[in-house]
Amino acid sequence: MQRTEAVVDLAAIRDNVARMKAGTPAELMAVVKADGYGHGLVPSARAAVEGGATWLGTAIVDEAVALRGAGLTVPLLSWLWTPGEADVARRALAADVDLSVSSLWQLETVTAAVRDSGVPARVHLKVDTGLSRNGSYVDDWPELVTAAAKAQSAGEVTVVGVWSHFAYADAPGHETIAKQLRAFGAAVDAAARAGVEPQLRHIANSAATLTLPEAHFDLVRPGIAVYGLSPVADQHGLTPAMTLRAAAAGVKRVRAGEGVSYGHEYTTTRDTTLVLVPLGYADGVPRHASNVGPVWVNGARFTVAGRVCMDQIVVDVGDLPVTPGDPVVLFGPGRDGEPTAQDWADAVGTIHYEIVTRIGPRVTRTYV
Repeated sequence: MQRTEAVVDLAAIRDNVARMKAGTPAELMAVVKADGYGHGLVPSARAAVEGGATWLGTAIVDEAVALRGAGLTVPLLSWLWTPGEADVARRALAADVDLSVSSLWQLETVTAAVRDSGVPARVHLKVDTGLSRNGSYVDDWPELVTAAAKAQSAGEVTVVGVWSHFAYADAPGHETIAKQLRAFGAAVDAAARAGVEPQLRHIANSAATLTLPEAHFDLVRPGIAVYGLSPVADQHGLTPAMTLRAAAAGVKRVRAGEGVSYGHEYTTTRDTTLVLVPLGYADGVPRHASNVGPVWVNGARFTVAGRVCMDQIVVDVGDLPVTPGDPVVLFGPGRDGEPTAQDWADAVGTIHYEIVTRIGPRVTRTYV
């Protein structure tokens, strides 16, 4: 095996998408932003399309352009861009990428690029229904849809979608969900009154895709669920796609009372075996996992012994027989008892999204 590797099960990605697609009449956009949530942009996108995704979504245009360069032909939406990216609209037009528009300045940037290139743009107007993040605030929405309708009448844009994003869909039944759905319906109605009737209405993220069919509308946008990690308590039959592992770089027998790693925050309590694992915080292992991160070695579970270092961790395995080169698993699907990304998230007080997306480029991606 590789020194360090994130093994990505492409069949799991494909099957996760197929499972979600079977549960809705809506089209499905697989969100592959952040390098496919750390799983690899292009391989993840291809597997998602094989599973039935009819759209792909990225946060930034560079990733969408890379997908086009890799031969992906399904519709693409990209949604996060700033005034400093002067050429983002031009590059999106050239690559046939849909852009999200949340403000008048974005719409003006897009229409200027259209006039320069002669190529009409496809846009999705985003409304903020309660997340208070990206999207047009409700007070500004009428002005935006009126301007978009004018640009559409001029042949400069096609408003393909009206969309939004949930704040609390991972807590089914939370009062904000119904509130946001009402706000979304009102925004769609306001757009229609202004002359904008989109092909697609979309608000459902992974949690809503799995638990809220009334929010599916014309398109659902699962992200983390594509990779087999459920944002809600029920796993919904999803299979985690990533296994993070490394070859044991060193094994040594030490006496009781030895301090381990920086600061000696762990001390051996008996004669024991220490295993050196060549993964550290430079590879995405959280430093907060010191003394708490779960690790699987030769069929048994242990925890990180002492501080997580930049390039390595140490595991105290007691009397377990271990040989240099043996695989050490930090997380995987959990089928054989190994820790999962959720176990790591629980151990360090974060979410499994962060655990998988932070795995760095020094870790080889191996696709199976």
